[in-house]
Amino acid sequence: MALQEKLDRFKQQQEKCQSMLSNIAAKSASSRSTPKPAPAAASPFPSARPSAPVKFSNDTERLQHINSIRKAPVGAQMKRVIDILFQTRQAFTPEQINEACYVDVNGNKDVFEGLRKNPKVNYDGKRFSYKAKHDVKNKNELLVLIRKYIEGIAVIDLRDAYPNVMEDLQGLKAAGQIWLLSNFDSQEDIAFPNDPRVPIKVDDDLKELFRSIELPRDMLDIEKDLQKNGMKPATNTAKRRAAAQVQGITSKPKPRQKNKEFSKKAKL
Repeated sequence: MALQEKLDRFKQQQEKCQSMLSNIAAKSASSRSTPKPAPAAASPFPSARPSAPVKFSNDTERLQHINSIRKAPVGAQMKRVIDILFQTRQAFTPEQINEACYVDVNGNKDVFEGLRKNPKVNYDGKRFSYKAKHDVKNKNELLVLIRKYIEGIAVIDLRDAYPNVMEDLQGLKAAGQIWLLSNFDSQEDIAFPNDPRVPIKVDDDLKELFRSIELPRDMLDIEKDLQKNGMKPATNTAKRRAAAQVQGITSKPKPRQKNKEFSKKAKL
């Protein structure tokens, strides 16, 4: 009897083990047949990080520089803007001016009105641009302008026409199309046209007549001749000599020059 009971228990244990193995096999089969959920697609953007608190720029020197510009006198701020317009020769909106030279045109009414009324600035309602005295943009237009001024045009009035205008003036001079002569009063250059369509020829008879004229040797006679022709002499030799005699000063006799040399100087 004891042996039979042990056999029965052994059979029961085998049946339990068999049922356990069957359950494990069924679970593994069901897990293989069930599709696994696809992993979430990786985002092309990095995971959002908590934004750092906004801080003012640490560029203290730059901020101080901008502040000093905007607190400068109106004339100084206008000069900065005009310099930018002159150097670039481009049209700028008030916002672009602020980015280029830190002058807040919209925020300063005096600067805005000063630029709008400045003769060197052109304002079309949206943009500011540089306004030169003469509207020429290249060498050909420059030559046409100079030919309009037969009596000459001051170079200082042409300097701001466009960036390389001085180089073009020298090029026109080298090509023989214009003359650049200095003004004795202001020591400034004057541009004269040398138009080949209007040749000037002086007759030999006129040249000979000019050379044959002999001027008086005494300044008193020269002054009298000038007065006869309705011109006022720049000197008064008679008065100067009378004052010298009263003061007892004798004028030193000047060395006599050749007639030809004296004549050339007087004529010049």
